[in-house]
Amino acid sequence: MSPVLAGVLQLLALMVALALAYRPLGDYMAGVYSSPKHLRVEKWIYRAIGANPATEMRWPAYLRGVLGFSLVSVLFLYLLQRIQGSLPGSLGFSSIDPDQAFNTAVSFVSNTNWQSYYGEQAMGHVVQTGGLAVQNFLSAAVGMAVAIALVRGFARSRTGELGNFWADMVRGTIRILLPIALVGAVLLVACGAIQNFAGIHPVGQFMGGSQQWNGGAVASQEAIKELGTNGGGYFNANSAHPFENPNGLSNLLEIFLILLIPLSLTRTFGRMVGSVKQGYAILATMVTIWIVFTALMMWTEFHHGGPAFDIAGGATEGKETRFGIGASSIFSVATTLTSTGAVNSFLSSYTGFGGGIALLGMQLGEIAPGGVGSGLYGILIMAVIAVFLAGLMVGRTPEYLGKKIGTRQIKFAACYILITPALVLCFTGVAMAMSTPANSMTNSGAHGFSEILYAYTSGANNNGSAFAGLNADTQWFNTSIGIAMLLGRFLPMVFVLALAGSLAEQKPVPVTAGTLRTDKPLFSGLLVGTIMIVAGLTYFPALALGPLAEGLAS
Repeated sequence: MSPVLAGVLQLLALMVALALAYRPLGDYMAGVYSSPKHLRVEKWIYRAIGANPATEMRWPAYLRGVLGFSLVSVLFLYLLQRIQGSLPGSLGFSSIDPDQAFNTAVSFVSNTNWQSYYGEQAMGHVVQTGGLAVQNFLSAAVGMAVAIALVRGFARSRTGELGNFWADMVRGTIRILLPIALVGAVLLVACGAIQNFAGIHPVGQFMGGSQQWNGGAVASQEAIKELGTNGGGYFNANSAHPFENPNGLSNLLEIFLILLIPLSLTRTFGRMVGSVKQGYAILATMVTIWIVFTALMMWTEFHHGGPAFDIAGGATEGKETRFGIGASSIFSVATTLTSTGAVNSFLSSYTGFGGGIALLGMQLGEIAPGGVGSGLYGILIMAVIAVFLAGLMVGRTPEYLGKKIGTRQIKFAACYILITPALVLCFTGVAMAMSTPANSMTNSGAHGFSEILYAYTSGANNNGSAFAGLNADTQWFNTSIGIAMLLGRFLPMVFVLALAGSLAEQKPVPVTAGTLRTDKPLFSGLLVGTIMIVAGLTYFPALALGPLAEGLAS
């Protein structure tokens, strides 16, 4: 079987598996967030934190819940790292330096999982399982809660109430993330991933030096790392490490987990707003972009010219032979079009155009299908922009899901889409203008610029993947990328919840002959065009200096 055919068959198998899970999981999540009942374990949690799950919140109160909980999470994870040297199960590792601890705490709480450290050489069992793995659950649940609040904004009328943040966050964790992650962890163990609390032990002599491996609760962390679109690996090699991702079957399972909830949330959206066709329209937009990007990535990695590439059958540098080019391309697109950031190959070794595709995937806003929760609310913001543009073209007040899109709503949407590009481009410009950050680049020229651009794109978009050619463990990068992750995660949520509150206050607008049908393929096409135009106009100059220049020169 040719490598190209193998890659295509894996893609088709993945699509079939996602299609089978789409309806039952989407309907189940809609029921979870709409149910008036609370599980006993949930009631214990509410009593422990002093929350009343029956209290409805307007958007400022919902936002205070999100920000307050996330702030406490950052402080807890920061302190846990700072006292690691005094904790049992630290494997002899010392406490983490302040700038690294700040960066890591913000990274995992913001669902980014950017790692500028070697996991197997820095973090002990307590920090890995009691800190990082816990935040993989909680940060994903927070993103899902914000997305559900926006969906309620579209579904409700004549009220500013968006639900209860504490109930949404707890339900997302207990009823959705934990059960699926448990099944995923068991399957990964069956595939060969490790799950233990072993210490560091030598495994032999290599090239005059000793090699040491340490164990850990890898399979359980790997499952929620992918399911929650987090991405932070137990080991520095991430999902290219055989302890995390042993074979082709586990690789396909991990891609499935990455895409499962973001795609299924479109069904949840359709159910909650009372029209599954609206969910299918959003799904069609996501899937179209995902398939096109995957096809482009496979094409550029399989067919890039040059004698070395021809002999190897494609751009094999930086890719694991147990996965090959096809599975590596599918994985890289899945992680950069979501906020996962996991890697099973090293993007710095991709072709110029291949690295550009990964960059552009993040710069679209990671909405195809995007992160857990963040992908849905991100694409709904773009849907608001698309409806507004359509209204301008036909000369009537834009409407979406029975809600008028006026000046106030457009201001919230515009602020949302401007925040991340401003963070990416400003931080990249400052870093390139300074002498010290440039010293961290492994390469010069266009590829070196891509390393810096990729780092801030990954941080501000809460992705977490790296180009693998940049030494980011410096005070400048730990601090500046930490700030980019923090602002890139929580500032957009302010405008998402403000938009949700303004929509929930409106009364429904009746459908007329002039109403734009947003459940038709025409609207999906308009939405795809809007997404590509917004991202293209924003980032094309930067991409031209980096991956496009490198690709054209090779």
